[in-house]
Amino acid sequence: MKFGIIGAGMISQFHARAIQAMEGSSLHSVYSHGAEKAHKLAADFGCLAYTDLDEFLADPELDVVTIGTPSGAHLDPAIAALKAGKHVICEKPLEVTVARIDEMIAVAETTGKTLAAILNRRFQPAIEAFHHASQAGRFGKITSASAYIKWWRTQEYYDSGAWRGTWALDGGGALMNQGIHTVDQLLHVAGPVVAVTASTALLAHERIEVEDSCVALLEFANGARGVIEASTCCWSSTGHPAEVQVCGTHGSVFLADESFRIWDFAHALPEDEEIRSQLMQGAAKGLGANDPKAINFEGHRKNFQEVVDSIQQNRRCAVDAREARKAVALIEAIYQSAQQGGIRITL
Repeated sequence: MKFGIIGAGMISQFHARAIQAMEGSSLHSVYSHGAEKAHKLAADFGCLAYTDLDEFLADPELDVVTIGTPSGAHLDPAIAALKAGKHVICEKPLEVTVARIDEMIAVAETTGKTLAAILNRRFQPAIEAFHHASQAGRFGKITSASAYIKWWRTQEYYDSGAWRGTWALDGGGALMNQGIHTVDQLLHVAGPVVAVTASTALLAHERIEVEDSCVALLEFANGARGVIEASTCCWSSTGHPAEVQVCGTHGSVFLADESFRIWDFAHALPEDEEIRSQLMQGAAKGLGANDPKAINFEGHRKNFQEVVDSIQQNRRCAVDAREARKAVALIEAIYQSAQQGGIRITL
């Protein structure tokens, strides 16, 4: 399939590299309202450049559009692309409110086109093993499920773009922007949350509207309790890995970025030894914890390939809009609780 990219910033570079690494697909074109950026990205990756969105979307050779604009600017280009008959893949979060996501889903259903999200961390071998263990019931009754994202962002990071740290275009701070992939992983392995109580604060940065620190208490549908802690004010020389921790009556697993700190079950299986030998934690630093450019594009490649495969096989995509909606709905409830003084919010 032929891909086009909307946006020409840092994340679009990830998209371009991932598309180039795919088999059977190619990067066909890129659109940005900034002519210089559009032509540079197109020159770097050998594709067409557009500065007019309607012309970009009117190209009959274009099959799939990826969107790498700021988070709160996904709605309009996604709807335009869907109405132009293109399949759409949006960066995280799919949009910054559930209402906007539902509007996008409605258009996708009307047009019959796939609307998918970038949930690239789901495609890491460790999270696939984690999810399989949960689905197989290896934890017994899950009693505790938590996520920790203790990252660092400089003031210069927030000052580098007027949209950064705004409710309108970032949709939130440490939780919505930096933490959403880990929140998605938590829900993916532990199941849905039914109630939250939360507190947020701006502790270490200036001139932003959103939080750089968040703590939420979670109540899961399966009865488990847990915590989400997200921050961009936890300095480290190497960066702390993002962690997902699940414990139950028959097992405990602690995932740190792409490897396990703990993989321990009461009832051992033959594959456990292979997992421990290949996926246990080494001396790796936090994946993007201090530097967002440090994240590789392999997860994006697999994410894009899943979308293409689902279209060609006429099946539901594993990273479709309804999957992406789950993390945004939880984060929205956390923000609602925090803004109302920490009251309990049910989902």
